Amino acid sequence: MKTAGILQPLGVTMGCPVGVGPELLLRLFNRPQADLVVVGDPTVLTRCADHLGDAVTVVDWQPDQDIVAGTIPVYCPPGAGCRFSEWGQPNSVTGKAMGRWIEETVALVQSGVFSGMVTCPITKTALQSGGYNFPGHTEMLAELCQTKEYGMMMAGSSLRVTLVTIHTPLSAVAPALTIDTVFAMITRTHQALAVDFGFNSPRLAVAGLNPHAGEGGMFGDEESLVIEPAVRLAREAGMDVTGPFPPDTVFNKAVRGDFDGVVCMYHDQGLIPFKLLHFSDGVNVTFGLPIVRTSVDHGTAYDIAGQGIADPASLLAACDLARTIVINRNLVKGESNV
Repeated sequence: MKTAGILQPLGVTMGCPVGVGPELLLRLFNRPQADLVVVGDPTVLTRCADHLGDAVTVVDWQPDQDIVAGTIPVYCPPGAGCRFSEWGQPNSVTGKAMGRWIEETVALVQSGVFSGMVTCPITKTALQSGGYNFPGHTEMLAELCQTKEYGMMMAGSSLRVTLVTIHTPLSAVAPALTIDTVFAMITRTHQALAVDFGFNSPRLAVAGLNPHAGEGGMFGDEESLVIEPAVRLAREAGMDVTGPFPPDTVFNKAVRGDFDGVVCMYHDQGLIPFKLLHFSDGVNVTFGLPIVRTSVDHGTAYDIAGQGIADPASLLAACDLARTIVINRNLVKGESNV
């Protein structure tokens, strides 16, 4: 991987203020963080610290200020405060606050105040109750960035997966698969691995949709009619891509090092094996956006919120990966200007 520093801080959204987000942020700042700013409500973070008995210094931060060592800088956009309710009890107020923090962080990345953004977990129902009609973070970010050329990658040290369909009901997956949609995701995955992750020649595997990748049409024909033609197009475009593979074997091949990424047909096909391996330290990456965004790969964990037992490993990994992607994109930009 390429290495260097980043010039501007990363903005880290608080996520749901009554979930594990505030606690994860406190754990994140247990180690010195000179390039991170929390976007959320400082009173929520202070309340969480008092509740857990953490001795921290939470300070209000503004975009024209330096980050003071040993503090947790928090930027609260005007009108985006959030009156705390009870742990694990989201409502329309917390949902509206989550949405405002996401909107403001995107705007600050676009304006150059932040180099990228990292997001703590939200709950989709509360987000919608707050007036944001999106099925999830990924779709909201795509709308805010006005792009349709995006995708979701789950990234860990041993496995990286992308999804042709994301939050699509299982009954609607097969009709949503076309040669164009599969080819587009192969192309976007290849680009993300090459630019954001620094792979010189990414090796991609494509999973089939049906058991045994269709078994020659015995268990379905999406492989022969849709996925195989898309793979051929990608190979003709110069990409190192193979498939479709039976879904029950392709992830083992990737984990042992045969491939740098696996393009999957639907949400659970990719996320079940990924979270089996990287439940604690996996990272959700939205690629194809003009901004850098990474996230934890888990939810709000309302059942343990406020108990002091949330694991910050995924948030730490998300921050580290965001830094890497910022660096790699800057290197590519620099090379293109030579």
